[in-house]
Amino acid sequence: MLQSRASAWASRGLQPIAKFARRPRVSDLKAQLTARFLAINGEHLMTPADDWYVNQHFVPLDDLCAARSLPADVIRRHMLAQQLPLPGYIRSDGTEMVPDDLLELSEKAGGVDRLQEWFSSHWADPQEASAEWDAYVSGQNVCLRAVTPDSIQRKNHLVSAIRRVLAEQPKSARWPDDLHELVDELDQLEFPFAPYDRLRFGGSVTRDTAIDDVRARFPRRQD
Repeated sequence: MLQSRASAWASRGLQPIAKFARRPRVSDLKAQLTARFLAINGEHLMTPADDWYVNQHFVPLDDLCAARSLPADVIRRHMLAQQLPLPGYIRSDGTEMVPDDLLELSEKAGGVDRLQEWFSSHWADPQEASAEWDAYVSGQNVCLRAVTPDSIQRKNHLVSAIRRVLAEQPKSARWPDDLHELVDELDQLEFPFAPYDRLRFGGSVTRDTAIDDVRARFPRRQD
Protein backbone atom coordinates (compact mmCIF):
# COMPACT_ATOMS: atom_id res chain seq x y z
CA MET A 1 0.00 0.00 0.00
CA LEU A 2 2.75 2.45 0.97
CA GLN A 3 4.70 1.62 -2.17
CA SER A 4 1.68 2.14 -4.44
CA ARG A 5 0.93 5.48 -2.80
CA ALA A 6 4.54 6.58 -3.21
CA SER A 7 4.34 5.68 -6.91
CA ALA A 8 1.12 7.69 -7.27
CA TRP A 9 2.69 10.73 -5.60
CA ALA A 10 5.81 10.47 -7.77
CA SER A 11 3.65 10.30 -10.93
CA ARG A 12 2.27 13.73 -9.99
CA GLY A 13 5.71 15.17 -9.48
CA LEU A 14 5.24 15.27 -5.71
CA GLN A 15 7.85 13.82 -3.43
CA PRO A 16 6.70 12.21 -0.20
CA ILE A 17 9.33 10.73 -0.29
CA ALA A 18 12.24 8.64 0.74
CA LYS A 19 13.02 11.39 3.24
CA PHE A 20 9.67 10.79 4.95
CA ALA A 21 11.26 9.19 7.99
CA ARG A 22 13.45 12.25 8.56
CA ARG A 23 10.74 14.85 8.02
CA PRO A 24 9.55 17.08 10.88
CA ARG A 25 6.24 16.20 12.47
CA VAL A 26 3.21 17.62 10.66
CA SER A 27 2.60 20.06 13.49
CA ASP A 28 6.18 21.32 13.10
CA LEU A 29 5.72 21.82 9.36
CA LYS A 30 2.45 23.64 9.92
CA ALA A 31 4.13 25.91 12.48
CA GLN A 32 6.96 26.61 10.03
CA LEU A 33 4.45 27.40 7.29
CA THR A 34 2.53 29.76 9.57
CA ALA A 35 5.75 31.52 10.53
CA ARG A 36 6.71 31.95 6.85
CA PHE A 37 3.21 33.25 6.06
CA LEU A 38 3.37 35.83 8.86
CA ALA A 39 6.87 36.91 7.86
CA ILE A 40 5.57 37.73 4.37
CA ASN A 41 2.12 39.09 5.20
CA GLY A 42 2.57 40.57 8.67
CA GLU A 43 0.40 39.86 11.69
CA HIS A 44 -3.14 41.06 11.06
CA LEU A 45 -6.38 39.93 12.65
CA MET A 46 -8.62 37.69 10.58
CA THR A 47 -12.16 38.78 11.43
CA PRO A 48 -15.36 36.75 11.00
CA ALA A 49 -15.94 38.69 7.76
CA ASP A 50 -12.52 37.64 6.52
CA ASP A 51 -13.13 34.01 7.46
CA TRP A 52 -16.49 34.07 5.67
CA TYR A 53 -14.93 35.53 2.52
CA VAL A 54 -12.10 33.01 2.50
CA ASN A 55 -14.52 30.10 2.96
CA GLN A 56 -16.40 31.24 -0.17
CA HIS A 57 -13.37 31.30 -2.46
CA PHE A 58 -10.69 28.98 -1.03
CA VAL A 59 -10.45 25.50 0.48
CA PRO A 60 -8.57 24.07 3.48
CA LEU A 61 -5.23 22.61 2.51
CA ASP A 62 -6.00 19.42 4.42
CA ASP A 63 -9.27 18.94 2.50
CA LEU A 64 -7.60 19.51 -0.88
CA CYS A 65 -4.94 16.95 -0.04
CA ALA A 66 -7.44 14.42 1.33
CA ALA A 67 -9.45 14.62 -1.90
CA ARG A 68 -6.29 13.67 -3.82
CA SER A 69 -5.08 11.05 -1.30
CA LEU A 70 -2.00 13.15 -0.56
CA PRO A 71 -0.57 13.84 2.90
CA ALA A 72 -0.76 17.56 3.56
CA ASP A 73 2.75 17.59 4.98
CA VAL A 74 4.10 16.69 1.53
CA ILE A 75 2.55 19.87 0.15
CA ARG A 76 3.71 21.91 3.15
CA ARG A 77 7.25 20.73 2.49
CA HIS A 78 7.05 21.87 -1.15
CA MET A 79 5.64 25.21 -0.03
CA LEU A 80 8.48 25.75 2.42
CA ALA A 81 10.96 24.86 -0.33
CA GLN A 82 9.39 27.57 -2.54
CA GLN A 83 8.25 24.97 -5.04
CA LEU A 84 4.54 25.63 -4.54
CA PRO A 85 2.67 28.78 -3.42
CA LEU A 86 2.17 29.39 0.28
CA PRO A 87 -1.45 29.40 1.51
CA GLY A 88 -3.31 32.49 0.38
CA TYR A 89 -4.83 32.93 3.83
CA ILE A 90 -4.65 31.42 7.29
CA ARG A 91 -8.07 31.49 8.90
CA SER A 92 -8.57 32.73 12.46
CA ASP A 93 -8.67 29.09 13.63
CA GLY A 94 -5.26 28.42 12.04
CA THR A 95 -6.55 26.59 8.96
CA GLU A 96 -4.36 27.06 5.88
CA MET A 97 -6.58 28.11 2.96
CA VAL A 98 -5.53 27.55 -0.64
CA PRO A 99 -7.06 27.80 -4.14
CA ASP A 100 -8.85 24.64 -5.20
CA ASP A 101 -6.60 24.51 -8.28
CA LEU A 102 -3.38 24.79 -6.26
CA LEU A 103 -1.77 21.72 -7.84
CA GLU A 104 -2.97 22.13 -11.42
CA LEU A 105 0.01 24.15 -12.67
CA SER A 106 2.53 21.66 -11.28
CA GLU A 107 0.63 18.86 -12.98
CA LYS A 108 0.61 20.81 -16.25
CA ALA A 109 4.34 21.45 -15.89
CA GLY A 110 5.06 17.77 -15.40
CA GLY A 111 5.85 17.90 -11.70
CA VAL A 112 6.78 20.23 -8.89
CA ASP A 113 10.48 20.07 -9.82
CA ARG A 114 9.67 21.40 -13.31
CA LEU A 115 7.17 24.03 -12.26
CA GLN A 116 9.52 27.01 -11.87
CA GLU A 117 11.13 26.45 -15.27
CA TRP A 118 7.75 25.98 -16.95
CA PHE A 119 6.26 29.00 -15.19
CA SER A 120 9.22 31.26 -15.95
CA SER A 121 9.22 30.31 -19.64
CA HIS A 122 6.12 32.46 -20.11
CA TRP A 123 8.19 35.64 -19.70
CA ALA A 124 10.86 36.79 -22.16
CA ASP A 125 12.68 38.87 -19.54
CA PRO A 126 14.45 36.62 -16.97
CA GLN A 127 14.29 39.31 -14.28
CA GLU A 128 10.55 39.74 -14.77
CA ALA A 129 10.12 35.96 -14.74
CA SER A 130 12.03 35.73 -11.47
CA ALA A 131 9.97 38.50 -9.87
CA GLU A 132 6.71 36.89 -10.97
CA TRP A 133 7.84 33.50 -9.65
CA ASP A 134 8.67 35.04 -6.28
CA ALA A 135 5.23 36.67 -6.19
CA TYR A 136 3.61 33.38 -7.19
CA VAL A 137 5.23 31.24 -4.49
CA SER A 138 4.56 33.94 -1.87
CA GLY A 139 0.88 32.96 -2.17
CA GLN A 140 -0.10 36.62 -2.49
CA ASN A 141 -1.72 36.34 -5.92
CA VAL A 142 -5.03 36.01 -4.12
CA CYS A 143 -6.69 38.57 -6.37
CA LEU A 144 -6.92 36.19 -9.32
CA ARG A 145 -9.70 33.66 -9.72
CA ALA A 146 -7.23 31.44 -11.58
CA VAL A 147 -3.52 31.97 -10.94
CA THR A 148 -1.73 31.12 -14.19
CA PRO A 149 1.02 32.85 -16.16
CA ASP A 150 -1.58 33.97 -18.70
CA SER A 151 -3.92 35.45 -16.09
CA ILE A 152 -1.04 37.19 -14.28
CA GLN A 153 0.14 38.75 -17.53
CA ARG A 154 -3.38 39.73 -18.53
CA LYS A 155 -4.05 41.36 -15.18
CA ASN A 156 -0.83 43.37 -15.40
CA HIS A 157 -1.72 44.44 -18.94
CA LEU A 158 -5.24 45.49 -17.97
CA VAL A 159 -4.14 47.51 -14.93
CA SER A 160 -1.55 49.33 -17.06
CA ALA A 161 -4.07 49.88 -19.87
CA ILE A 162 -6.65 51.31 -17.45
CA ARG A 163 -4.09 53.76 -16.08
CA ARG A 164 -3.08 54.72 -19.62
CA VAL A 165 -6.68 55.34 -20.72
CA LEU A 166 -7.38 57.38 -17.58
CA ALA A 167 -4.38 59.58 -18.39
CA GLU A 168 -5.36 60.00 -22.05
CA GLN A 169 -5.53 63.63 -23.18
CA PRO A 170 -7.46 64.70 -25.12
CA LYS A 171 -10.02 62.01 -24.54
CA SER A 172 -11.57 60.43 -27.62
CA ALA A 173 -15.27 59.88 -28.21
CA ARG A 174 -14.75 56.17 -27.52
CA TRP A 175 -12.88 56.86 -24.29
CA PRO A 176 -15.66 55.82 -21.86
CA ASP A 177 -16.37 52.62 -23.79
CA ASP A 178 -12.68 51.69 -23.99
CA LEU A 179 -12.29 52.31 -20.26
CA HIS A 180 -15.27 50.21 -19.23
CA GLU A 181 -14.28 47.33 -21.51
CA LEU A 182 -10.93 47.12 -19.74
CA VAL A 183 -12.48 47.48 -16.28
CA ASP A 184 -15.10 44.82 -17.01
CA GLU A 185 -12.45 42.35 -18.14
CA LEU A 186 -10.35 42.98 -15.04
CA ASP A 187 -13.47 42.50 -12.93
CA GLN A 188 -13.90 39.03 -14.44
CA LEU A 189 -10.31 38.08 -13.56
CA GLU A 190 -10.30 39.26 -9.96
CA PHE A 191 -11.89 38.14 -6.72
CA PRO A 192 -13.55 40.82 -4.55
CA PHE A 193 -10.70 40.72 -1.95
CA ALA A 194 -11.12 40.40 1.83
CA PRO A 195 -10.87 43.29 4.32
CA TYR A 196 -7.72 41.52 5.55
CA ASP A 197 -6.09 42.11 2.17
CA ARG A 198 -6.20 45.90 2.60
CA LEU A 199 -4.21 45.41 5.82
CA ARG A 200 -1.51 43.10 4.53
CA PHE A 201 -1.09 45.04 1.27
CA GLY A 202 -0.99 48.35 3.10
CA GLY A 203 -4.09 50.03 1.69
CA SER A 204 -6.08 50.00 -1.53
CA VAL A 205 -5.89 47.00 -3.87
CA THR A 206 -6.40 46.85 -7.62
CA ARG A 207 -10.11 46.11 -7.24
CA ASP A 208 -10.38 49.45 -5.42
CA THR A 209 -8.18 51.56 -7.68
CA ALA A 210 -8.79 50.00 -11.09
CA ILE A 211 -12.39 48.76 -10.83
CA ASP A 212 -14.62 50.19 -8.09
CA ASP A 213 -13.12 53.69 -7.96
CA VAL A 214 -13.08 53.96 -11.76
CA ARG A 215 -16.72 52.92 -12.04
CA ALA A 216 -17.69 55.41 -9.33
CA ARG A 217 -15.81 58.29 -10.98
CA PHE A 218 -16.89 57.48 -14.54
CA PRO A 219 -20.37 55.87 -14.59
CA ARG A 220 -21.22 53.86 -17.65
CA ARG A 221 -23.00 55.84 -20.35
CA GLN A 222 -26.69 55.17 -20.73
CA ASP A 223 -27.58 54.98 -24.44
